[in-house]
Amino acid sequence: MKQILKSALVLFLFPAALFAQELKPTDAIPFDPNVKKGTLKNGLTYYIRKNSKPENKVDLRLVINAGSILENDDQQGLAHFMEHMCFNGTKRFPKNQLVDYLQSIGIKFGQHLNAYTSFDETVYFLPLPSDNPEKLEKGFQIIEDWAFNANLTPEEIDKERGVVLEEYRLGLGADKRMEDRYIPKMMYQSKYADRLPIGKKEILQNFTHEKLTNFYKDWYRPNLMSVIVIGDIDVAQMEQKIKDHFESYKNPANEKPRKVFDVPNHKETLVAIESDKEAAQTQIQLLYKDYEAPKKIKTIKDLQDKLTEGVFSTMLNNRLNELANSPTPPFTFGYTYHGGTFARNKEAFQSFAMIDEKKQIEALKVLVAENERVKKYGFTTGEFERAKSEIISRIENQYKDRDKTNSEDLIWECQSNFLEESPMPGIEWEYQNMGKILSSIKLEQVNGLIKDFIKNDNRVVVITSPEKEGLKKVTEKEVLEALVVNAKDLKPYEDKAVASSLLRKPIKEGAIVKKETNDKIGATTLTLSNGAKVTYKKTDFKNDEILLEAISFGGTNMYSNEEIKKTQFANNGLTEAGFSGLTQNDIDKFMAGKIASVTPYISNVTEGFRGNTTPKDLEYAFQMLHAYFTDLNFDKAAFEGYKQKQSNFMGNMISQPGFYFQQEFYGYLNKENPRWNGIVPTEEKWAATDYELAYNKFKERFANAADFEFFFVGNVDDAAMESFAKKYIASLPSNNTKETAKDLGYRFLKGDVKKVINKGKDPKSNVTIMYYGDATYSSNDAIAMTALGEVLTIKLVEELRENESGVYGVSARGSMSKVPYESYGFNISFPCGPENAEKLTVSALAELDKIVKNGPEEKDVNKYKEAEALEYKKKIKENRYWLTNFTRSFMNGSNPEEILTASEKVKAVTAKEIQEVAKKYLTKDKAIGVLMPE
Repeated sequence: MKQILKSALVLFLFPAALFAQELKPTDAIPFDPNVKKGTLKNGLTYYIRKNSKPENKVDLRLVINAGSILENDDQQGLAHFMEHMCFNGTKRFPKNQLVDYLQSIGIKFGQHLNAYTSFDETVYFLPLPSDNPEKLEKGFQIIEDWAFNANLTPEEIDKERGVVLEEYRLGLGADKRMEDRYIPKMMYQSKYADRLPIGKKEILQNFTHEKLTNFYKDWYRPNLMSVIVIGDIDVAQMEQKIKDHFESYKNPANEKPRKVFDVPNHKETLVAIESDKEAAQTQIQLLYKDYEAPKKIKTIKDLQDKLTEGVFSTMLNNRLNELANSPTPPFTFGYTYHGGTFARNKEAFQSFAMIDEKKQIEALKVLVAENERVKKYGFTTGEFERAKSEIISRIENQYKDRDKTNSEDLIWECQSNFLEESPMPGIEWEYQNMGKILSSIKLEQVNGLIKDFIKNDNRVVVITSPEKEGLKKVTEKEVLEALVVNAKDLKPYEDKAVASSLLRKPIKEGAIVKKETNDKIGATTLTLSNGAKVTYKKTDFKNDEILLEAISFGGTNMYSNEEIKKTQFANNGLTEAGFSGLTQNDIDKFMAGKIASVTPYISNVTEGFRGNTTPKDLEYAFQMLHAYFTDLNFDKAAFEGYKQKQSNFMGNMISQPGFYFQQEFYGYLNKENPRWNGIVPTEEKWAATDYELAYNKFKERFANAADFEFFFVGNVDDAAMESFAKKYIASLPSNNTKETAKDLGYRFLKGDVKKVINKGKDPKSNVTIMYYGDATYSSNDAIAMTALGEVLTIKLVEELRENESGVYGVSARGSMSKVPYESYGFNISFPCGPENAEKLTVSALAELDKIVKNGPEEKDVNKYKEAEALEYKKKIKENRYWLTNFTRSFMNGSNPEEILTASEKVKAVTAKEIQEVAKKYLTKDKAIGVLMPE
């Protein structure tokens, strides 16, 4: 029966006519016919694709096949520095005119306009409106200037040093200190060990200007570049634009060779055991490095080999996930795969796990043992079939949404093709052929991979952990001994039977008593016989996506002060027990090859569910909803496993200065709140946690379906929605009572207050400025408050980053809320050097004061409006935006039709209104929190 179903699935996915197109192992993998690829005479490679999601938008990307690996010893950090300089002025857009212009057409710096530098490449992102020829032309001028015409004046270079050094400062901490010590072993005797992209502080402070100019001249050249254009465009026009803007540039006469840097093999097993007093977690990395450079994937056989590795990793990771879900988990999470390292030219079979700090060697032994178990016994047929079905379901999902894929998601495969010659046959070809390739893979092939992966040389073990009193540091001898497993002690993996259903209790179907439609927003609301409501909106934004959320007022504000402290840290672990008598592992196995996920939550004022699925698997999502409502398992052993994993993850969080600051600052603001219980659980708080009480309170919160409204947005079918709503939701228990959001009356500390918190050895500070309080909610004030945050952010970036070179990033955010009480909140935050914290706080408050006294500049208000208009055009055709609108309307008691006029309301905001909310709310008391080093 199972085999017949499997065959039927394959035939459904891959029509019979396609089997006539026989694939030969030596056949070349085709190139996606939807993409126009070309090369200019100067060697520049370009990719162009028409894609109408989102409409009237295009993504431009400039890819440089050069990164920090190409720096000279005296240039370390300058590949990344060069990335910064491209935003600081070019021939056509001197000084800050580039960012200023892009903001004026709705492109946000950092959110939309961005770039990154890695070891082997530097990449620039530029999303643009495509329905305005002038804006499109300026976009091409910008990427042309980035490529060849950056203004590298001594004045601008020196000015940017401070910003780059602030980014360098951001990266300081325990992880950086430990990485600096272990990367020489991980990338043993290779240049990668000494070319981290951020560079070296002393070089960033002192390099001479020509060092940066030389890097730009040497490596920003046509034959190391690619221009990628994907969006709602005309392909021929874009090709002409690329030629017009890039064809005239020449490569240097005596160009430096673009070397590929190897990572030498080594006979030793290299062990790095690093610890730090500020480390938050304990982690293991185990690498078996390949002897040879990775093979390019060119033929069907190459692709089959890569797919075989994918099936292997899927099966092994499913086993590791089962161990993590056990009552005595050896790690919080763990995974293994064969793939890339820091070096483009070196792959490895590698395992990673977050572990219990007291059981480092035991966890390492588990990772090694699972590899050896595969080596000795292989995988089972059941595991093999489930892994293949998972891969097929992902391909099917992508194929169904092939005409609804966002341009920004398509652009990455072009980039990989340029940089690493990765294949890109297109999703249509993959859909037609991957099933055939998968079916040609034999279990014996997959089982055989491990023999080449595992070796006794060319391997590295890295362990990082906290350093604290009472924690014994493991030795290299212990690590090396843990790598040796006695295969005689290993038993075969036991593949337990797959469950036949997600539900075990009979269902008494209910009825639909009322059906209403809202034609303005295309929504249908079903009132069910038990009082529950189901509202759904059918969209065509994605063919294979349905998002869901259920919401009810109540939450933990309905708990007593004593109850909240006993349950706060237990609530998120209740689902670890599974439902319907099924463990989490049983559920995962049953759901292999299916796409449906539902997670319950309890917040302070609401409880509910969040999830996603596909039209094909929608019923499984309904079944999960029903099961969590009616049949959540009670399993103390599973909860103990959850506690252990959370302790591994959070037990040392407070040792991190940033996290310690949050805990102490918010603890200070909440010192009059008897319910405050901290951000993370300590051993004492775990000891006070009452799992049984949390379980019973969960059952209480989810005992009355009549208090819930269920929202579904996506490619839903009316008949399916009605059928599933009657069967799985109308059958839920209810008592027809309705709760409301409960305000307990507790508030943050009042007054003009300041708290300085000392933590950490690095010269790092963080400043948080908060305004908050009760306020009568006004939708107009709420929009103006949001606008104020965006406009002030523009000014803070200009002043604190560009003028004072004192920060890498800074943000301001404003909002108003209606539940559980009507209130406002406004935050300004930025990291900086301790020596600048006070000065920059004064500068930030001065920028706010300018808006209070004089109002914002009209050009900045227009920047906000342009950005919001672009975002709205994109989001109004996204399921997530509509789902959020429904839940927000539920929370605020507002009309969901307001989504239709949201853009007009933003356009109507005036500088005067922004000034008024600043005066009204931000001239009162404030709270300032400052993190300073010890």
